[in-house]
Amino acid sequence: MSHDLLDLLLALVIIVIAAKACGYLSMRLGQPSVLGELMAGIILGPTLLNIFHTIPAFNDSELLSITVAEFAELGVLVLMMLAGLELHLSDLLKSGKVSAITGTMGVFVPVVLGYGTAVLFGLSSTEALFVGIALSATSVSISAQTLMELGVLRSRVGIALLGAAVFDDILGILLLSVASALFIGASSSRDSVGMVVFRMVAFLGGAGILGYLFIPRLTRWINRLEIFQGLIAFALVLCFLYAWASEAIGGVAGITGAFMVGLMLGLTPYRSEIINGLSAIAYGLFVPVFFVNIGLNVDLLSISGSAWIFAITLTTVAILSKVVGCGLGGRLSGFTNRESLQLGIGMVSRGEVGLIVAAFAISQGVLSQNTFSIIVFMVIIATLVTPPMLRNAFRGQAQKQPAKGV
Repeated sequence: MSHDLLDLLLALVIIVIAAKACGYLSMRLGQPSVLGELMAGIILGPTLLNIFHTIPAFNDSELLSITVAEFAELGVLVLMMLAGLELHLSDLLKSGKVSAITGTMGVFVPVVLGYGTAVLFGLSSTEALFVGIALSATSVSISAQTLMELGVLRSRVGIALLGAAVFDDILGILLLSVASALFIGASSSRDSVGMVVFRMVAFLGGAGILGYLFIPRLTRWINRLEIFQGLIAFALVLCFLYAWASEAIGGVAGITGAFMVGLMLGLTPYRSEIINGLSAIAYGLFVPVFFVNIGLNVDLLSISGSAWIFAITLTTVAILSKVVGCGLGGRLSGFTNRESLQLGIGMVSRGEVGLIVAAFAISQGVLSQNTFSIIVFMVIIATLVTPPMLRNAFRGQAQKQPAKGV
């Protein structure tokens, strides 16, 4: 075997073991495993151990870091496809108006306040926009787990939270696609703004219609063929094809295409089978590499002096913008003050999507290393504070039955 392959094998061994060990410890401490995997990357990265540059067995640290980053790119595509598969559009319909308003406000307010905060601290308009988009993301799985423990997930607030998270994710991904099309890559200099938007809308519409019409039929046909793990192979092929087409044809982020494939496959009767098969591949290797790779690119030691003021300010804005934006959406939809506060707090936690936005932006040279580290710091703190804030918001509240007519 070549020295490059030997380096990669050793790196993957270290990364996967560290990710799973830290993920396990994180869950034992009542936090999501993704937080532990992220911390594993920070420990292995330049903040502490800096493994690529300190382990003598690695021959070419620069090439190795690039190869691991490419593994991570595959991980984020599969992760976004799984995110689409996990969405139940029926939940969106159940929660109705409150989810639409809350999800929209939960994106608009953080983007505006995040953008304004970043500009005040001297960031360029483009970099500030991607900071705002990173703040708009929500990791509702963390809140959902807490609400399940409290016995209120199927309450009026719980159902609205699930529906709002769907709107939040879709709007956030669309906003990322628009921003990447307008401000990243050669397309922004080659095409007019109108042409960029036209390409994006035409691709999303065309790919969505074709996917809706043909992917379920193709999936049923593939399932009838005697091909070992044919459905899983078909799902991966579609994921990578749509990701390629998103950037090459539509001028939008590849993760958008992967997300669309997940939504389309979710309409088939084989949804659970595909999720189970993909989860083994994704969470066994590619997704842990993705989250650890984020930590490997973070140097918290680079945050010093006034940068810490920016980090603390941005984290505070990230928390308050969700509470205010989503809480206001709840009040506009007829929720009580307490229910609106609970809804806002439930949308505070960041996670996968926020990290995906940050990782995508730094890979395209839009974010500086310092700003990237600050965003990861924000994600960690926002994730940590959400469960105790939720428990306090629901203190003394009896368990509720599933809500009707939210």
